Amino acid sequence: MLKFIHLTDTHLVEQGHALYGLDPRHRLRRCIDSILEEHADARACVVTGDLAHVGHPDAYRQLSEQLARLPMPVFPILGNHDHRGNFRQYFPEVPVDSQGFVQYEKALGAYRGLFLDTNEPGVSHGVFCAQRAHWLAERLAEDEQPILLFMHHPAFDLGIPTMDRIRLLQPEAFISAVKGHEHRIQHLFFGHIHRPIFGTWQDIPFSTLRGTNHQVALRLDDTGQIAGSHEPPQYGVVLLNETGLTVHIHDFLDTSERFSLGE
Repeated sequence: MLKFIHLTDTHLVEQGHALYGLDPRHRLRRCIDSILEEHADARACVVTGDLAHVGHPDAYRQLSEQLARLPMPVFPILGNHDHRGNFRQYFPEVPVDSQGFVQYEKALGAYRGLFLDTNEPGVSHGVFCAQRAHWLAERLAEDEQPILLFMHHPAFDLGIPTMDRIRLLQPEAFISAVKGHEHRIQHLFFGHIHRPIFGTWQDIPFSTLRGTNHQVALRLDDTGQIAGSHEPPQYGVVLLNETGLTVHIHDFLDTSERFSLGE
């Protein structure tokens, strides 16, 4: 059994600044504390985008410092709030493809992890252009090994209208790249939505979770603007073996009483 951690939407800002009344750095530090205390045996940590809130260089400095506390390798990708150049300044070791997109592959046990870049400067929705899709199609064509996909924006509606409007728009290139490989994609992990959601798309199981700072409220009606909330932050604990995977969601700041339920 292989364990890895899934974090998303850390939204770091300049140190000393607040975001929606919270301190994203403090929240992330508490998250890392929890991982070190409870899941230090994890083999990797994946962070699915919106690492920074406005792409400020100091946000990536703080992120680098906090993630360096982990004893396992960390695999970050970009979200719509990120700045590719500033990210690269503090994370030069993270691979990029031949076009400079933050796209790469890492082994996760018996699975191939493919990490995608849906960031497009100046817009909140996701973009996955022909060049990025070509990289993905080439990776998928290389062998028949099972795949785990990681990206920031979902490529499909989730029933929250305000977020569906800023998902991966014009997803045709992405859909074309994965066509014929759906049976090999064992799970799709993404961020962006700030909610715990599980389901299937094109017969591919998917999951996402709350961020480490602020959240999106569960509003299935069209509120016009995105409704925020201060629901508890989360991270995911993913258990992999040769026959499948399990995703546990941990509300790491939950202080409710623990007690024995008996037999």
